[in-house]
Amino acid sequence: QVRLEESGGGLVQPGGSLRLSCVASGSAFSPNVMGWYRQAPGKERELVATLGTGGIVNYADSVKARFTISRDTAKKTVYLQMNSLKAEDTATYYCYAQYYLRNTNHWGQGTQVTVSS
Repeated sequence: QVRLEESGGGLVQPGGSLRLSCVASGSAFSPNVMGWYRQAPGKERELVATLGTGGIVNYADSVKARFTISRDTAKKTVYLQMNSLKAEDTATYYCYAQYYLRNTNHWGQGTQVTVSS
């Protein structure tokens, strides 16, 4: 059973930075795609960024130039460096992983990011 464990959320002031991490376990293989989604209260879950093993990156327009996604395939870990954080970035951030061969998608439990002065 694939499990995703996030870490790194917290409270930060506007303009500050946070780094999220997510480790996948339960499979001998690294996910084909790993990334992050977020959900703010009263809103639908939305894409933040994804990164495939082939290097294809996809960012939401709202985070481009502020957030950077990276991954360590050998460690089955994905990171999200978030800079210049804004109040509207406040949300629960969910780690995501996809396996093409199994045609499965997996989600972490979520980590809270709160941007407030």
